[in-house]
Parts: sequence; C-alpha cells; structure tokens
Amino acid sequence: MSELLIKPSGKSGRVLNITPKNAKSSLAPDWNYVGFDLYHLAPGETAAEHTADREVILVIVEGRANLFANGVEFGTCGDRMNVFEKTKPTCLYVPNDGEWRAVADTQCVVAVCSAPGKSGHELRLIKADDIGSEVRGQGANTRHIHPIAMEEFDVADSLLVTEVFTPAGNWSSYPPHRHDEDDYPRMTYLEETYYHRLNPVQGFGFQRVFTDDRSLDEAIAVSDGEVVLVPKGHHPCGAPYGYEMYYLNVMAGPIRKWRFENHPEHEWIVQRDAAQT
Repeated sequence: MSELLIKPSGKSGRVLNITPKNAKSSLAPDWNYVGFDLYHLAPGETAAEHTADREVILVIVEGRANLFANGVEFGTCGDRMNVFEKTKPTCLYVPNDGEWRAVADTQCVVAVCSAPGKSGHELRLIKADDIGSEVRGQGANTRHIHPIAMEEFDVADSLLVTEVFTPAGNWSSYPPHRHDEDDYPRMTYLEETYYHRLNPVQGFGFQRVFTDDRSLDEAIAVSDGEVVLVPKGHHPCGAPYGYEMYYLNVMAGPIRKWRFENHPEHEWIVQRDAAQT
C-alpha cells in the first residue's frame, strides 16, 4: 500500500488524524503545513480540540451538530444529511490559540482542516450562502465545485479548502497539474490532502501522484473514507463508471494563493476545450 494513502482507524470517534509530524514519510519527507482530522459522531457525542499554533476550518460533511468556539455558541449547524445531496456545507473558522467543540445532534461527520495560524483572522461561521458554486471542465472532465475557503474568500491565514463532486465515469483534478514550487506568481507551493467519498459506498476511485521526472509515481486505488496525501507533483483522479466521487481538499503552504501549472504533455486538452467554448 502506498505511504500516501491514509485509511480510517475505525468507524466512530476520531477516525483520521493526519498531522505534519505523522504525515512525514519517505514519499513525503518535507510535509510541514496541512493537517486533517475526521470525526464520526453519534447523537450526543462530542469532539473538541484546542487549536494551539494552528488555525482550523471545521466542515460539517454530513449531519447536524451544535458548534461552540472561543466562548461563542453557534447553535445547531448543518443541513446536509448525506454528502451526495450535493448541497453546500456549514463550516466554522477558528483561529490559532483557540478552542472548539462540536456536539452531534444527529449522526454526523465533521472534518477538521488545519494549517499554521498567524492570528490574522477572526472566528467566523461560514454559512452555505457564503460558499459559491461552479462547474469546471467539460464532457467526461466535468466536475462541480464548492469553494469553501479559497483565496478570494479572505477568511483564513493559511488554509485553502474546497469540495468537489465528480460524476460517475469522469475525471477530476485533470488535466494533471502541480503546485509544488515556491515561485509566486508563476506557482505556489501547496501541500494537499484529498478526503474521498464514493457513492454507492462500496465503490472505488483512482488517484495518481507523480512528478515530471517520475521520482514519485504512485497509482492509488481509494475507497470510501480514505485520504490521499499530495506532497508534490501532479495528482489527477478518476471515478469509475457507476460510482460518483466526492473529495474534500485541504491545501496550505508558505502563502495563501493557489497557482499551478498543467502537465505540459496534457496542456493541449485545456487549449482544445477553450477553443470549443
């Protein structure tokens, strides 16, 4: 199994705990920014953390929970009972040196996206109405995007968070692209995690992570609930016929901007599609 594939540790409580410390491996020796936790909570169960030197964005992936942070009660949040309803989530930004708590009102899944905090932003509830929606690509490259906290939304110091729905049989994060050089404005260095879900749940998807020189070249089969780490390189993924794919992306690096380059051998796809629109 690839070191870039992280499987959940169980079915309840904190099932994923990815940190800059435990994400380091021979394939990701320089992992320093992105963290990702995931909680599966039954009604009445609680998840709580101190943010320390990191900022977090809580994403209520499924279900409803009562949210509390830094002495503020936000009440019952979340309307999406199943992620494949494709409605927008409710999220909460908590700065560094803070604390948060989520108490499940229903069965719920709460993602905790984290990165270094700089005390530059205030506690904020990110409502569904705050989140945009866009369609990217065309044909079998079509996917649907909810940009929860991309750079146009000045809500965080380091974090970039988005969710993507890929129809069955389609490709996503495609053509292959990379953002692994700290050379702004040409490109930004951003680590990235992909939290995958499949519908129906017994399905699988594929993600490839590879560099131009093939010093890193991993072809990964992903199941529902698993995470792929992208420390560098290109990282397209595909949903087989019959199974639609969701993923929640978390990115962070030295600066909060997303600048990437497509693989030069596959750039023609972008040019062709642009000419056809």
